[in-house]
Amino acid sequence: MDVLEAIRRRASTRAYLDKPVDRATVEAILETARWAPSGTNAQPWQVVVVTGETKRKISAALLAERQAGRPENPDYSYYPKHWVEPYKSRRVACGLALYQAMKIGREDKDARLKAWNNNYSFFGAPVGLLFFLDRVMEKGSWIDMGMFIENVMLAALGHGLATCPQAALAEYPDIVRNIVNVPDTRALVCGMALGYPDADAPVNNYRTAREPVAGFTAWHE
Repeated sequence: MDVLEAIRRRASTRAYLDKPVDRATVEAILETARWAPSGTNAQPWQVVVVTGETKRKISAALLAERQAGRPENPDYSYYPKHWVEPYKSRRVACGLALYQAMKIGREDKDARLKAWNNNYSFFGAPVGLLFFLDRVMEKGSWIDMGMFIENVMLAALGHGLATCPQAALAEYPDIVRNIVNVPDTRALVCGMALGYPDADAPVNNYRTAREPVAGFTAWHE
């Protein structure tokens, strides 16, 4: 698979086969991803790979917090407090497409809640990745982290695997840090599901729209 095909094929996958991913493959993915660019070659990314009992422990703890109604306390604000256009409409369209793919109606609150809670189980993927960044680093390093995370997703495709980057896994960072023994000096940026995609799952067979180049590009000659 060439890089252009990989970029176009990458998608957030929310259903996985019950098939393990060996450690050597995960290491190979990270070996490729580490060549991401970073300002002054700081390479600010830190990764924790979780599987088995540790992953289950994280999932159970996060779901318990959610079900208890405890407020989220992420290390940073991923989304704006007030949505404006055109971002508001894109967000609504994204959610609508997702729930339509799963045949969940707007009024079916129980089904929507169940679908959302799947976030905390890494959507059933056998491997979870957690991305941390030292708090002393500034916004430029967050950009670097984004490029590294994209490399992880593209490298995974090259190994026949699928991914889903998940902000939801960073809603209660203190819990996650405690389980994986990461100091509070590191911010939890996001998590990621990694595994073999379930091609027959309806939730994996929809795609969100993208703006045409003309919609976000200005030319000055």
